[in-house]
Amino acid sequence: MTATSYQRGWPIKALGKQWVYVDTCTPITVQRSCRKCRCMPTDLGHDACLGSIEGVVSACCGHGIEKPFREVEI
Repeated sequence: MTATSYQRGWPIKALGKQWVYVDTCTPITVQRSCRKCRCMPTDLGHDACLGSIEGVVSACCGHGIEKPFREVEI
């Protein structure tokens, strides 16, 4: 059984000791755009469609796979 997940909406799988994109077997260290909005992450690693949100410590647009979420600073 192969471990699977998603990286910015793209299906990925464990291949040996590294994670690769399912469609090309390219390592996930090669950045891809969000599968939904096609934007690359910001220089800070944020989802470009969300940008930097004041008071939020973590957020994800869902990339067309999951529901978006945000975690706020308390």
